[in-house]
Amino acid sequence: MQRAFALLVLLAFGLAQEITVLTHASFSLDKGLIAQFERETGLRLRFLKGGDAGETLNRAILTKGAPIADVLYGFDNTFLARALEADILLPYRSPEIRNLKSTLLLDPTFRALPVDYGWVSLNYDRAYFRERPLPQTPQDLARPEYARLLVVQNPATSSPGLAFLMATVARFGEDGYLDFWARLRDGGVRVAKGWSEAYYTHFTLYKGDRPLVVSYTTSPAAEVYYSEGKYREPPTGNLFPELSFFQVEFVGILKGTKNLEGAKRVVDWLLSRPVQENLPMEMWMYPARREARLPEVFRFAPEPLGSVRLDPKAMALHRERWIAEWTQVVLQGRSPEEVRRGRR
Repeated sequence: MQRAFALLVLLAFGLAQEITVLTHASFSLDKGLIAQFERETGLRLRFLKGGDAGETLNRAILTKGAPIADVLYGFDNTFLARALEADILLPYRSPEIRNLKSTLLLDPTFRALPVDYGWVSLNYDRAYFRERPLPQTPQDLARPEYARLLVVQNPATSSPGLAFLMATVARFGEDGYLDFWARLRDGGVRVAKGWSEAYYTHFTLYKGDRPLVVSYTTSPAAEVYYSEGKYREPPTGNLFPELSFFQVEFVGILKGTKNLEGAKRVVDWLLSRPVQENLPMEMWMYPARREARLPEVFRFAPEPLGSVRLDPKAMALHRERWIAEWTQVVLQGRSPEEVRRGRR
């Protein structure tokens, strides 16, 4: 009773301590959960959105000397090594770690704890392909009759675009991925700046002219949910698990936080069962917590078997080169052979 009364007094007089969480632009949680956390802890949560995952991490790194937040959420395994090498995070062995899926614990130093995971995947418009043949292999995508139907995102400006690029590196190898992209380029693939442009402007489901789009394995389930009864089955489907890229999103406490205990409570809260069970419907990712229940609509979002992964250190080491090489081949029209010679 005394603790609850003290919290009420702090809130009433505007004295509650504020915890700032730096997140990517897609962050979303139920407002009721946020309000409950604030009531129970006496902390005020402020969410500062920093763009996509890469931009958000960059902001945290650039402000390392005078951090603009206490907690960083949303950097994924494509940026994990960079976040750790930048030395911006404090180790924290949350008591919730024991409840998380062990396969997601990619940082043995516990500076980055997994919150959710998912897959970037190729989606197709079922109506368009009802009487037309789907591509049967990833290599088929580079044939002109399919390349001109595909819209992807620029990996330099888009998180799913970067994930799909890395999926092609994993699938076709260092010696083959540029050849694949050159054939896509010659076949007429369209490149969008980001996911929203690709999905809502160019995808045929939304009156565009491309029935193949890089999106997420959960997108078909989201289409059913947001249709408010229009769809009983997804209007879209997923293609090629071997081109689905496994993503894990992390949370960490930023060095220099002025409220370490408050930051720890925020991390624990993000890993708690109520928040973990809210994440799927808010951000369309899978919860990192083992016993977290998935919503019924996730029956339309099965986890792909045989999806590709890359070592976080390899991604950190080669990410900028892969993006630069992709840019030279796809946007500047250079030959893969010329670009490969430039590596030497």
